[in-house]
Amino acid sequence: MSDTDDRERVQALDETGDPVAADDANDPRNEPTGARAGPQGREVVVPQRLYKVVTVFSTLAAVLTFLVGFSLIDAATLQVSFVRRTVGFLFGRIGVVVPEDVLTAGFAIAGVSSILLGTAVYVLGTRFRAQGMGKAQEDSSEE
Repeated sequence: MSDTDDRERVQALDETGDPVAADDANDPRNEPTGARAGPQGREVVVPQRLYKVVTVFSTLAAVLTFLVGFSLIDAATLQVSFVRRTVGFLFGRIGVVVPEDVLTAGFAIAGVSSILLGTAVYVLGTRFRAQGMGKAQEDSSEE
């Protein structure tokens, strides 16, 4: 084998390091980006690198807001919760007395709101897809 043969086997790489197809017209990564209506609703086609960032950070944000939401609901239902004692202590330090019912309602509303926010972030994050990334339903022959 010569050096020429080795060079011919090496494919061109795009900016993410993925190999580029020899025929650019058939390369699925040349799909136009932007919003469009897909089989499961509205979706946004973005470059691979942006897709990875959106997926990682939307999932991380959703998990964190779920944890905060459940901690706040725990504080609403348990009178001995660490979060509840800390908030009560902080209000006491500034001289504000908050009735227990108001504190319970505030924690419950904030907890449910946080969980709903996490759900919305996750759902919006799933609407993104990378260029050339097809849906499984599009490729199947079943109807």
